[in-house]
Amino acid sequence: MTDRWALAPAEDGGVELAPLGRDGLPAGPVRREPDLARAVRERPEVTRWVWRSTAEVYPRLLATGVRVERCYDIEDAETLLLGHEGRYGEPRSAAAALARLRGGPVPPDPPQRSAEPGSQSPLFEPQSVHVPLADLIEVYADQQKRHDKTAHPERMRLLTAAESAGMLVATEMNRAGLPWSAEVHRRVLHELLGERYAGGGEPRRLAELADEVSAAFGRRVRPDLPADVIKAFAQAGIRIRSTRRWEIESLGHPAVKPLIEYKKLYRIWVAHGWSWLQDWVRDGRFRPEFLAGGTVTGRWVTNGGGGLQIPKVIRRAVVADPGWRLVVADADQMEPRVLAAISRDPGLMEVAGRESDLYQAVSDRAFAGDRAQAKLAVLGAVYGQTSGDGLKNLAALRRRFPQAVAYVDEAARAGEEGRLVRTWLGRTCPPAAGATDDVGEEAGIPAPDTQDEPAEGSGPQEWAPGYASTNARARGRFARNFVVQGSAADWALLLLAALRQACADLAAELVFFQHDEVIVHCPEEEAEAVVAAIREAADLAGRLTFGRTPVRFPFTTAVVECYADAK
Repeated sequence: MTDRWALAPAEDGGVELAPLGRDGLPAGPVRREPDLARAVRERPEVTRWVWRSTAEVYPRLLATGVRVERCYDIEDAETLLLGHEGRYGEPRSAAAALARLRGGPVPPDPPQRSAEPGSQSPLFEPQSVHVPLADLIEVYADQQKRHDKTAHPERMRLLTAAESAGMLVATEMNRAGLPWSAEVHRRVLHELLGERYAGGGEPRRLAELADEVSAAFGRRVRPDLPADVIKAFAQAGIRIRSTRRWEIESLGHPAVKPLIEYKKLYRIWVAHGWSWLQDWVRDGRFRPEFLAGGTVTGRWVTNGGGGLQIPKVIRRAVVADPGWRLVVADADQMEPRVLAAISRDPGLMEVAGRESDLYQAVSDRAFAGDRAQAKLAVLGAVYGQTSGDGLKNLAALRRRFPQAVAYVDEAARAGEEGRLVRTWLGRTCPPAAGATDDVGEEAGIPAPDTQDEPAEGSGPQEWAPGYASTNARARGRFARNFVVQGSAADWALLLLAALRQACADLAAELVFFQHDEVIVHCPEEEAEAVVAAIREAADLAGRLTFGRTPVRFPFTTAVVECYADAK
């Protein structure tokens, strides 16, 4: 009896199933059954289901109360393998993989679906091409051979398994939703924005701030139009390139203070105002559609709702159910610890092996105790700040931690030269995709010249797949960051997989994840067990991802009723 089975929903509403051998080939006949959920429920011995797409199958299973332990997502694996083979961007569907395998014309991927406000994940992806089970198994068997040809087959297999686990977690999170109090949200909006006016115009506080900005300039100015603001400053004898806060906050002009306040409140009104609340919150839950591996580095995104950019003040509306708690866990200084693990720098691994302040430890060794300088140096090395003070800081860091700096330097050179760059497990950055000059707010480095700032709490910015840059330096900067940020994303997937497994016998549910933060919603009496599970999952993920190293991945964990109280 095999513990690995393939399945494919049939066009008549039934399902085809077959057991698989370790070589990926059928280990028994194909069977047809009329009901998908019943077919899976009646096979509890199966520990890994192989299917075309988690988004196609798993929502249907969850809707009937069926949870699976593990899966293998063929189309997600195809994306990873194409990237590793230097063919990123080619169609990733099972139908396309089958066509390539057989030498036929390759169909394009269906267009990406846009999530509808307040909707659940779809039962079927739009315009997907049906692939019979026998053909899916042929693609799966070929993918097993392609895994064997990668630079580090065992790592690549682990990455594929982790990505598939992430797909399961994302689907379960989409079904659970993030606990949300519409009443608290409305109260926060009223406190911040004042009364709403009929006709959908700006609320009272925004209208007042707009009047203050106009009065400061001596003429009517639209603060929501950057070009209008730039023109008004120019007429006042002040040249600015954008209206970003870091560029205007030091200007000695009376319009600056109300303008900054207006921009902050305007973003809340547009991105998380009354219309957003009506569209995206249903039955006490906010349900953005989480997409695992939605960016080049493997970081998650959400399809609609801005689920990963919840402003701090709006987090007051994220409230646990009565008798339940939110366990909010933040990884401490994750990316520098990942750099230590992938570079194998002895000094940095020793520093990262302590569950204390990594930046303070680095400052004691290389920056005469100046923690701020140490943090800028480490993050500058990761994000590519190598000019001005950044160059001096990098030189000091290189003297003390040469292997760590050399690791990201080599990644940057590879990116500039158009070579493939990989994470520790084998996720591959295409030569000219994902490049950007924005190196992240964490590093204290100005963002590119754009007119709108990212939402509060959004963290380092990243381009989604498909963005191509002809700037070699930008590619180098992105590749430098990619090997660290992408390896961190690989580790985080294994953390989620381990945490999901640990919570399987609890009532606890994972409800939120972004690159260094996870939220578990659980009964109050389970909170202590969840905190312990997060700590153990982080340790296990570190060993699985990077092997046995001194590096530790501690979390700062808070058990709260309201998300805003966690920080």
